[in-house]
Amino acid sequence: MSTLVVVSAGLSTPSSTRLLADRLADATVEALGGADVTYVELRDLAHELTDQLLTGFPGPALAAAVEAVRDADGLVVVTPVFAASYSGLFKTFFDVLEPGLLEGKPVLLAATAGTARHSLVIEHALRPLFAYLRAVPVPTGVFAATDDFGDRGLQQRVERAAGELAVLMGKVDPAGVSRRRRTVEDELADPTPFEQLLREASEG
Repeated sequence: MSTLVVVSAGLSTPSSTRLLADRLADATVEALGGADVTYVELRDLAHELTDQLLTGFPGPALAAAVEAVRDADGLVVVTPVFAASYSGLFKTFFDVLEPGLLEGKPVLLAATAGTARHSLVIEHALRPLFAYLRAVPVPTGVFAATDDFGDRGLQQRVERAAGELAVLMGKVDPAGVSRRRRTVEDELADPTPFEQLLREASEG
């Protein structure tokens, strides 16, 4: 069975970052037809991450998280936006991974923020980071502002990105992944707000 690791860098409990991570994980498991999922909550590893930066040695929980990432067929990574970029905790986790550990590994990139002003963070911050790490990000990144969680468009992006991750993990034939798009009849019956169309265009 496929193995999926979900790395969530939310700091609060409950967390919108973890909420988005859960939705992405559920959609990916559905696209794969089942998977073993391991969650890595970076909030719980903050002290061990600091210790490794200072000593060079991981604690037991951090070592287990790194090993899970090493063995995963694919990753879902989700960060809150701090100062227009990924959080320091998120970056620290990927800083302590040994060089080459993510090489060739499929990754679904996602981020949360309070407003849509940060919607390009995936393109200007996360993609360059994971390109440097030689991972293979899926084409669709998923950004969610606070208002997006009640929006139908978010779930559509979640499902599209999850399907792309399943394909990159080599477990699903691309022809078998549903990518249903809205028809003219859909739009006439329930028009998509212009603001949402602009937001989706900016998110690619």
